[in-house]
Amino acid sequence: MDLISRISENFSESAHLKLQSMDALAKPIAAAAERMVQCLRADGKILACGNGGSAADCQHFSAELLNRFEMERPGLAAIALTTDTSTLTSIANDYDFEQIFSKQVRALGHKNDVLLAITTSGNSKNVLAAVAAAHENGMSVVALTGHNGGRMTEVLQPSDIHVCVPAQSTARIQEVHLLTLHCLCDAIDCLLLGVE
Repeated sequence: MDLISRISENFSESAHLKLQSMDALAKPIAAAAERMVQCLRADGKILACGNGGSAADCQHFSAELLNRFEMERPGLAAIALTTDTSTLTSIANDYDFEQIFSKQVRALGHKNDVLLAITTSGNSKNVLAAVAAAHENGMSVVALTGHNGGRMTEVLQPSDIHVCVPAQSTARIQEVHLLTLHCLCDAIDCLLLGVE
């Protein structure tokens, strides 16, 4: 096995997918940033949920908003629903794993808030349940998916925003999701701080 060639192929595939996705994803990413800024300006907050690598992406995004991205600014209201192990395990134990995010959304989410729902397949039951809970609370949803969007395409409302990466590989989808999150952070800062 030639590891150098394999690593080079991973770099090449990732770069190719990002460039291939740029035109299709730029508009929904911009719309998502504008929606999030509307939320923040209305004293709302962004709740984020996902599983596995997507859970890590939620924490990464929340940290960039709460602390700072690349420019100095006050902290922005964001909560990763993936981090409180006592809450997660009590809900999973007392009810079921499918409700670990939806119960938090029902308790913490309000009308001016945005749910960032991340699922590479678009089929994660607990993320889909969180979307339903967000809709019940009158929240907007920004969904990050891959493949063909999975069941997420069936549960999103027309006013929601869907960023669907046109790829099948989970690793490649997650790499574009990370770039998307960084684009969101940058766009939010630009909109809030007036950067050209």
